[in-house]
Amino acid sequence: MKQLHYGLAAAAVALALAAVADPDTASRLVEALGGTRKPPVPADRLLDLAARHATLAITSVAVASILGVTLGVFVTRSAGAALRPLVDTLVAALQAIPPIVVVALAFPALGFGSAPTVLALVFYCVMPVLRGTIAGIEAVPGEARQAARAMGFTRWQLIWSIEVPLALPLISEAVRVALVLAVATAAIGALAGAATLGTPIITGLQNQNELHILQGAAATAALAFLAEAAWLLGLCLVERQPVEA
Repeated sequence: MKQLHYGLAAAAVALALAAVADPDTASRLVEALGGTRKPPVPADRLLDLAARHATLAITSVAVASILGVTLGVFVTRSAGAALRPLVDTLVAALQAIPPIVVVALAFPALGFGSAPTVLALVFYCVMPVLRGTIAGIEAVPGEARQAARAMGFTRWQLIWSIEVPLALPLISEAVRVALVLAVATAAIGALAGAATLGTPIITGLQNQNELHILQGAAATAALAFLAEAAWLLGLCLVERQPVEA
């Protein structure tokens, strides 16, 4: 029930912010605040940038999730336990590096476009997924493992049929956090020439156009809240499905 309420609240905030990003609404708001009327970013352009922005964020989170879950499973095995402090320190250091710095450092090697942004977002998002995976696997009851071994489960069957499914709620929560972080941060891709909702912000700063800045910022925030709402409402539907069946 809480997920449903939070999802609906996030959806309402997303709609409100999307309304602020609307060209007519944003123009009137800027004028009301004492700004001069300037050409806004057209609605179809904003929608195109939002789609590209979302694609960039989802791609990055998918890669970070694969890395985070794989590393989480590895360091909870006896073979990888000794490397856990090193892995944890490494991913913490990767998240500590500001994404804009990663974009700047990766730019000479990866060039213009989406690649530097994806790299920065993967660095930024892998830590919550890793820690969520570790926490979920460590929370699996020992009795479940013992029962699986008694039934003849192999090591891989134990991981993918018992541990990961039971850890899925915490992993899902970690991926949700990573997704919202990625959507909110992907605007920096505009600095590397990627088409994101940060593009109007950059052009607005260059041309001293407050309207573009407002539209880009509001649209970015709206997309982040929309991602939150979609994830929470999707979980509600998944959780209700077995009951209705």
